[in-house]
Amino acid sequence: MSKVSYYTAEGLKKLKEELEQLEHVERPRVTNAIAEARDKGDLSENAEYHAAKEEQSLLEFKIAQLKNVVASARVIDESQLDTSKILALSKVKIKNVANNMEFNYKLVADSESDFKAGKISVNSPIGKGLLGKGVGDIAKINVPNGIMKFEILEITR
Repeated sequence: MSKVSYYTAEGLKKLKEELEQLEHVERPRVTNAIAEARDKGDLSENAEYHAAKEEQSLLEFKIAQLKNVVASARVIDESQLDTSKILALSKVKIKNVANNMEFNYKLVADSESDFKAGKISVNSPIGKGLLGKGVGDIAKINVPNGIMKFEILEITR
């Protein structure tokens, strides 16, 4: 059984578009590449054929994974979420207790994470450490360098 992931409507739409692209554009392209390589003769020494078959295998694996993610995805209505504690899709403003630097993040599903855009995965160490915390709480988060402490300043949707 796959685990449930929570997405915005936009995030789920992007996943479905990627799956559509892989199934209806990439799959036929790879199938044609295999057919062309097969037409060139002896398959035992045909590098193009073996490369195309390898690409097909990787593509089918990716399609299967993406189908699994889409099947277990749930869309969250952000307007219905509680803002008293940090949940998936929460926007948070936190302060590093050690150096007083402030950060703004949105907690999202793994496939939507984009650190440069301020979107971190709920399954990342920081994401996991923030879940369930409220404004004024101190989150102690285990990171490779040790334990970091963040004060939760604000929670929005």
